[in-house]
Parts: sequence; C-alpha cells; structure tokens
Amino acid sequence: MPTLIEIKAKCDNPNTVREVLMKRKARFIGEDHQIDTYFKVPSGRLKLREGNIEKTLIFYQRNNQTGPKKSEVLLYRPEETTALRKVLEASMGILAVVDKKREIYFIDNVKFHIDTVKNLGSFIEIEAIDEKGDISEAILLEQCRYYMTQLGVEEDSLVENSYSDMLLQ
Repeated sequence: MPTLIEIKAKCDNPNTVREVLMKRKARFIGEDHQIDTYFKVPSGRLKLREGNIEKTLIFYQRNNQTGPKKSEVLLYRPEETTALRKVLEASMGILAVVDKKREIYFIDNVKFHIDTVKNLGSFIEIEAIDEKGDISEAILLEQCRYYMTQLGVEEDSLVENSYSDMLLQ
C-alpha cells in the first residue's frame, strides 16, 4: 500500500509554478481532463478517477488538516471505467463529482499537480510518494516541505479538505 505525504493549496500563480517546475527539470506527464466520482462509504474516501492519462479506483484515508498530511492509499487501475462507475453508483450512491483539468509533473518520487477545478478555481498539489516501502515518513515530509518552499506555497494558502468536501460545503 503506497504511503504519501501531500499538501493542497490555492494557487494564484500557476504560470510561476510551471516555470519553477521546468527550471527544476520536472518531467511533464501531460494535461488530463479528469472526472473524479466520489462514492458514499462508511469510512475513508472512495473515488473513481476517469481521465485520458489516469484511470484509477482510489480508496484513501487521511485526516483533514491544512499542512502536510499522511495518506494511506489503495489503488486499482481498470482498463475500462464506465461499467465500474455504474456498479459503484448503483451499489453505494454518489457523494460528489469533481471535474478538473490537471497538469501532471514528476521530480523523482514527488508528483506535482496544477489543477483547475470547475466551480473552485486553481490549486497546486504536492505528493511525496513511497510506493515500495523504502522511504521513511520523515523523508517524505521533508520532500513535501522542501517543494512547498521552492514553489512559494504559503501556509495561508493551504487547504485541508478534498475537492469533494469543498464542493459539498
């Protein structure tokens, strides 16, 4: 089960973030139009991501807090998502749907998203990811904080909730 330390922040300057990532030779994966359907579950969060680049069923648990936060994640990458969405919708019901355009970048094990979320605005996400269990939580936290500084992410721009929570408020 991958572990990650992540932040999400409002982003008033996506062009500046892009420039910093390119100067740091970040690998640009692409721009993805993603529809995240969140389902009603008794604990944690379950969402089906349907995009051109990423198609993933994601279950995760994390506390809502404004700073870097730890997430425990389970992933399933289906080839086709339409039938899966229909099964999940019929069996659990939909909690929320998030429609976003996402630019995806990587520097080593750190993933960066520049998101434009319908009805919410622009955001930056930083995810320091340990896929194999060989990076300590302390190092992941250090990586996340380092890139917050490099990208000029201010504490007062940090967001504690998921996009689905924000849309439901």
